[in-house]
Amino acid sequence: MAERTSLIGTLFVASRPLSWINTAYPFTAVYILTTGRIDLALVVGTMFFLVPYNLAMYGVNDVFDYESDLANPRKGGAEGAKLPLRLHRATLVSAAVLAVPFVVALVVLGAQRPISWAVLAVSLFAVLAYSVRGLRFKEIPVLDSMTSSTHFVTPALYALALAGTTITPAIVLTMVAFFCWGMASHAFGAVQDIVPDRDAGIGSIATVFGAAATVRIAVALWAVAGILMLFTPWPANLAAIAALPYIIIVAPYLSVDDAHSGTANRAWRRFLAINYAVGFVVTLLLILCATEGLFS
Repeated sequence: MAERTSLIGTLFVASRPLSWINTAYPFTAVYILTTGRIDLALVVGTMFFLVPYNLAMYGVNDVFDYESDLANPRKGGAEGAKLPLRLHRATLVSAAVLAVPFVVALVVLGAQRPISWAVLAVSLFAVLAYSVRGLRFKEIPVLDSMTSSTHFVTPALYALALAGTTITPAIVLTMVAFFCWGMASHAFGAVQDIVPDRDAGIGSIATVFGAAATVRIAVALWAVAGILMLFTPWPANLAAIAALPYIIIVAPYLSVDDAHSGTANRAWRRFLAINYAVGFVVTLLLILCATEGLFS
């Protein structure tokens, strides 16, 4: 019993509960706003992108990043588990067992929308390709940030596909802006891990470009995301302001050197909190957009 409790607790930490909403919210918000209904597809999709998806994404990552995580001071808590070797197999099996029933259900629910199968397949491939040996997209600079962003954008794209939503220029701009936001977030997150990643022989956008350049790349991507949103219809264009808090909190690190890159963790912790605040504001904005008929 104690061993089972230990496994559950470890898997809970490995799934990054603070980040669950980052994948479930895009799916749920887009599906409800574009269909205007609460149905089985919404419930199953939300549950999948809330827990199983995150356990698969982060649990697999923690297994294959075991060596580097041991030397990473920020691992072992809310920012990632240090999975004991004895739990690696159990983690991979648990992630698969938890995810498969939801994936099967979503495939069945999306039978009338085959494009949804393709989007879901891309999403699941990105989840595995980021970490597993033989692919390890996380060690290919730039592709690592693109893959990470795919993890968060595809739930929204999947909702659009599952709902059969007509794709408008405003939706395209919003999804591209969201993708830029995701790339920026990953790039900045990689800065704090430059030293342990290099010590472990792991490449990333940050280890290749260096701390200062990577922070500047992140700021540029957040700025692009904000600018793109300016070209969406009112009141959606107000979302452009959401880029500013991220730029402000990372601005002090525009010239940080590699040796002190770990100090960026202070801003990263603020980033995690800002996500919730910005998410609340964006929710209010989405409701306003719905009242203006932008989703009908």
